[in-house]
Amino acid sequence: MAATRCNGNDMTSDASHPSQPASITRTDDADVIIAGGGPVGLCVALLLAEQKIPVTVVESESAIVRDLRASTFHPPTLDMLEPLGITAKMVERGIPCPDWQIRLHPSGDRAVFDLSILDGETRHPYRLQCEQWKLSEALLEKLKQSPHAEVLFASRVEAAEDCGDHIRVEIEADGKREERRARYVVGADGARSTVRRCMGLPFEGLTYPETTLLVTTLFSFEDHLEGISNVSYCWKENGNFSLLKVPGRWRVSIYPDENIPIEDQMTPEALEASLQIIVPRNVTYQIAEQRPYRVHMRMVPAYRSGRMLLAGDAAHLNTPAGGMGLNGGIHDAFELAAALIDVLRHGAPEARLDAYDRRRRPIAREDILAQADRNRARMRERDPARRRELLRDLQATANDREKLRSFLRRSSMLEGLAKSAAIS
Repeated sequence: MAATRCNGNDMTSDASHPSQPASITRTDDADVIIAGGGPVGLCVALLLAEQKIPVTVVESESAIVRDLRASTFHPPTLDMLEPLGITAKMVERGIPCPDWQIRLHPSGDRAVFDLSILDGETRHPYRLQCEQWKLSEALLEKLKQSPHAEVLFASRVEAAEDCGDHIRVEIEADGKREERRARYVVGADGARSTVRRCMGLPFEGLTYPETTLLVTTLFSFEDHLEGISNVSYCWKENGNFSLLKVPGRWRVSIYPDENIPIEDQMTPEALEASLQIIVPRNVTYQIAEQRPYRVHMRMVPAYRSGRMLLAGDAAHLNTPAGGMGLNGGIHDAFELAAALIDVLRHGAPEARLDAYDRRRRPIAREDILAQADRNRARMRERDPARRRELLRDLQATANDREKLRSFLRRSSMLEGLAKSAAIS
């Protein structure tokens, strides 16, 4: 039976597959093959390897890429990673943030949300600002120590087929193709997931009209913006921006006018003008890194199809407002790994895997995508009077202990996890 051929280069429509190598070689099997060696895939792999389940991770990059991706970790995510010995390493390499804020610029009027109120509900009542790649490196370091894990860099899952009692997977590396078999395949291969295509699942939703410009700078905003938090979402005249501190630099997200061509807004002069609005200076800002990115709200109709399962960005995409995308992916990883461990180690029926879909997909839809969309809409409010009204409501919440606790349980993803755990 021929393998299902899938190409992951386009997020929403099929494309013809490139010419195939002349021969396919057969190599070792694993209980689970994971497409995608980002933090979600590596986390699933480590959780399985810790239970002595043979697992292979297939990653197209030649190494972990230290690029501009997620940087915020919420309290329950840190709680989850702690038993693996990962959280302590990340805290050493990151910045614990006891509060975050929503702010009017340049007046500085703000609502500050103190996460210490969650003490007792989490062992880590703070956000941790730490680049995503540091998590990947910590997970990979532990995986390399396991005899049950294999990580293939510069390799790509090109095709997969559910054969009933196993999955047939074709992996390409250096122009050569090899066939492997696994009991299950996990697609943690991002927005353009090949595994999702092989499952025949649509990626329903929308792409927001704006392009976000992300830059980093060594400039010390904290010395010039009174009371700024290390995580700050800011309204400015006719627009908004966000400031997120990571070790040694600030990440600045600029939300430009979608009516102006993005190439005109990525010029050094345009970026300089955007930064000068935040803190006017007589000297030019030194930009360390920059990249534009589009923001999506998409989701699959199912996380499981037979022996294939999805997690993280392969299953759901949301605006980064609120920092829930990566965290939601890690929460997927833990729930999925628990289901696979029950089946592969404890003899649970395969129907146990359906609980993963039941517990995670509604949370992604109702608590992650919907909440991130509301966060985006709030920060894109342009009417000054409405902004003032929103800020007053947020300040009232921040100053009321019970309202603050409820607000932070939602925004820190504790409530979503509690709802997920209650689903049988």
